[in-house]
Amino acid sequence: MIVRRSSLIAVLAVGFISQPCLAQEITVAAAADLQFAMQDIATRFQKETGKTVKLTYGSSGNFFQQIQNGAPFDIFFSANLDYAKKLDAAGLTEPGSYYQYAKGKIVIWVPKESKLDLTPGLKAFLDPSVKKIAVANPQHAPYGQAAVAAMQNQNVYEKVKDRFVLGENISQTASFVVSGSADVGIVALSLALSPNMKDKGRYVEVPADEYPPIEQACVILGSSKNKETARQFMAFIKTSAIADVLRSYGFDVQSDSAK
Repeated sequence: MIVRRSSLIAVLAVGFISQPCLAQEITVAAAADLQFAMQDIATRFQKETGKTVKLTYGSSGNFFQQIQNGAPFDIFFSANLDYAKKLDAAGLTEPGSYYQYAKGKIVIWVPKESKLDLTPGLKAFLDPSVKKIAVANPQHAPYGQAAVAAMQNQNVYEKVKDRFVLGENISQTASFVVSGSADVGIVALSLALSPNMKDKGRYVEVPADEYPPIEQACVILGSSKNKETARQFMAFIKTSAIADVLRSYGFDVQSDSAK
């Protein structure tokens, strides 16, 4: 009987100890353009607070569907405003948590060994040497939607769409060009500036007036079990130090970005 009572006390003690520990970790679903910036931000957050951030990257559209189906994320960082706003309107977010954190940019990127002249911008895709063009799937990736809009703006889309190699998200799209699976690609500036790409190729920015703004927003999900830590992380995102981190990865961050 003593052994059983001791075992019960031990089990209860573990229960009491583990619950606060679980609350020290949040799971963040982040658009793939944030892959390197968010890792930097999460590391800083852990260093300052002792709390950890589990990161999952993917396309915003896929995350949107997963969250609607009950995926256990605490915070969602979308590469556009629509998905975050739709979740908010559906009552699936923590009231008042919606925050517009940055604006993304797209670039045309080629490997170092490429001879392709990028001076003409998107019209460079018409060069006969370009056989495959990496683009994020526009059905669920905001960067893919921006890429298509830019190509339509420059009247090259219909001429090159049969050469597309579609990535499930912008990170996979970038990997297609880095690996040589595509000759050229339209990728996020944040990835072009990342350690994985900055020394492996060259790029030119696509003028911002050639595609709709890639305005990005985040929300705390109403289903979050760790709302206190989630709110702490969101407050951290809004600091000037983190704005500087985002800018260093090519994001446009305005001081009045909260809306």
